[in-house]
Amino acid sequence: MRPEPTRIEPIFSPRLWGARSLAPLFPEKSNLTEPLGEAWLTGVDCRIGNGQFAGKSLGAAWTEMPVGWRGTSLASAQDFPLLVKFIFPTDKLSIQVHPDDAYAAVHEQVAGGRGKTEMWHAVSAEDGARVYIGLIPKADKAKFLESVSNNTIEDLFVHWHVQPGDSFFVPSGTPHTIGKGMVLCEVQQYSDLTYRVYDYGRVDAQGKPRELHIQKALDVIQFGRPIAGKVSRIPLREHGFQKLLLVACRYFATERWKNFAQIEIQSDSEHFDLFVILSGGGHLSWTNGSAEYQPGECWLIPAGLGPFTLSSKKPTKLLRTYVPDLGKLKADLRRQGLSENEIAKTVFS
Repeated sequence: MRPEPTRIEPIFSPRLWGARSLAPLFPEKSNLTEPLGEAWLTGVDCRIGNGQFAGKSLGAAWTEMPVGWRGTSLASAQDFPLLVKFIFPTDKLSIQVHPDDAYAAVHEQVAGGRGKTEMWHAVSAEDGARVYIGLIPKADKAKFLESVSNNTIEDLFVHWHVQPGDSFFVPSGTPHTIGKGMVLCEVQQYSDLTYRVYDYGRVDAQGKPRELHIQKALDVIQFGRPIAGKVSRIPLREHGFQKLLLVACRYFATERWKNFAQIEIQSDSEHFDLFVILSGGGHLSWTNGSAEYQPGECWLIPAGLGPFTLSSKKPTKLLRTYVPDLGKLKADLRRQGLSENEIAKTVFS
């Protein structure tokens, strides 16, 4: 089974707070009758769009992928490890928090038993766009509960202004929400566990409020925890284009690439990569084939692909994300001359 770049087709999810146009990422999704809030790029039910696994779901394809596709570090992984989405909010999302692996393993086995740590990258943002990540130092359980009951919970949050190109780190146990007027690319552990604590009085299509999970949220919120929020990005040495490390943790590392005409790349035998095309267009070429890429697409680059080429016809901006070896990544950054303090602002243990 010869490795080849594999395009994953998105699944679109309706949301109360979603948008009626997903252009320019998905120009065909315009003038919608129902608001769409998320495009899942690597959901296990997403279909493979080309090559040997064409027509199969990503979940089914993953079970058949050999080490040459997965990478040596993921050879025994039962489930696909990364969930990548685009988020299109025209209203605030609910205020929520996600459990960590330890809590989920005990209390959420039916839902997969995995926690949820995530990052957001701002693909676009209007003036005044903001996200809410983490609580102010004086917030404790009592103040949190009081603020939920009297509708002042936003007062306990740290507010972060969002500009295009900003990145944010949201570890499990951190309360958060996303405001309106932006498009985000979210990279996370593959988990959909969310404990909703406040929903701005909204109701669903049947006129019922959505379920809240106050007690579970209180169980997992880490009050007094230092907040990462907006993170510093690290320029990575590369000839001929700009490469930035945006965020890294044990679950994912995400880079942004742009300003390239043609670059030669070598796949990493330890892990597959995901390339998420934010803008532009061009060609992927490898030993036995080639394909065009365009905005909104997600490509899985197999670990054993070997050398391949990215050629841009239109100025391209993309995210590369993968499951890292944090020790190796930190060692590479030290060799580049970064201090431990500089590394710690972007790489989270």
